[in-house]
Amino acid sequence: MSLDRRHLLQFAAASLATLAFGAAAQSYPTKPVTLMVPYPPGGLSDNIARRVNVPLAAAMGQPVIIENLGGASGSIAAQKVLHAPSDGYMVFQGSPNELILAPLAIASIKYKPEDFRQIHRIALAPMAILARAGLPAKNADELAAYAAKAAKDGKPMTYASVGVGSFYHLLGAKMSKDLGVPMTHVPYKGAADAIRDLVGDQVDIFITPYGLAQTEFIKQGKMKAVAVLTPQPQRLLPGVPSTADSKALKNFLYEIGTGYFVKRDTPEPIVQAVHKGLQKVLTDTQLKAGLFAMGQEVSPAQSLADADASYKQEIATFQAIAKSIGLVAQ
Repeated sequence: MSLDRRHLLQFAAASLATLAFGAAAQSYPTKPVTLMVPYPPGGLSDNIARRVNVPLAAAMGQPVIIENLGGASGSIAAQKVLHAPSDGYMVFQGSPNELILAPLAIASIKYKPEDFRQIHRIALAPMAILARAGLPAKNADELAAYAAKAAKDGKPMTYASVGVGSFYHLLGAKMSKDLGVPMTHVPYKGAADAIRDLVGDQVDIFITPYGLAQTEFIKQGKMKAVAVLTPQPQRLLPGVPSTADSKALKNFLYEIGTGYFVKRDTPEPIVQAVHKGLQKVLTDTQLKAGLFAMGQEVSPAQSLADADASYKQEIATFQAIAKSIGLVAQ
């Protein structure tokens, strides 16, 4: 066979494959879609997914299956999505934790935030500084005083996170830097494990989004909320003071969003189909009520351009926080 004929056949085969893939993209989805959750069952991320998957399945016309895969600050799940075909059948439910911060903290991670495309944000999570029940602090200034005393006594205050390089790790390190006192980082695979040890008096604080389960523990006296990280009172913790009201942590104000992502090279018809499905989900009254009860602020509708722009802004913001504390990949 001549070289020209071989090239012609290769080109024809590639063209047919492209056409076939294009046809598949236009008819997407024709089978169940997997929603990849980068943490174990029981935590806030998992609870969000279990409120989204049913209305999303109805909107997409196919079952939406939840897969939980924790570990390495959520990067194991993110890498699994990147290793899957770019066909929209594996959608990542994530946040800056796994896609922006984990690559900055873990040297073995080779992906970049730009390898993913955000299709739509689902919610914004108000955050609080939760503490073990016996920790002697009722606001941010008392917490700062306790941290200073603990460090002076040679027993630095401990703070939980969902993994090295996670947002919660960075916030603990940022607090330590802002207060000028050493604190000890205690990483967990997921929020449920961190809350368990907080309730069990095994760790001092956890700077985290929260929901009804956490506020119930607070009501039962199993743990406490020391401060919220928004200037205004939060719906589920209306009596808890803000860090903005303190002297020591006046500018310690943060929130984090949850969104849905696919590989950057996913065909546009598939991206548009998932986007359309998520927009329908956001009109679901039961979903709104469920997210509201969990303390989440439901996202307004986003165009694909808006979703991409907000993700790019998060990349810049979170990379700046990592730089400010001197985060080094290990």
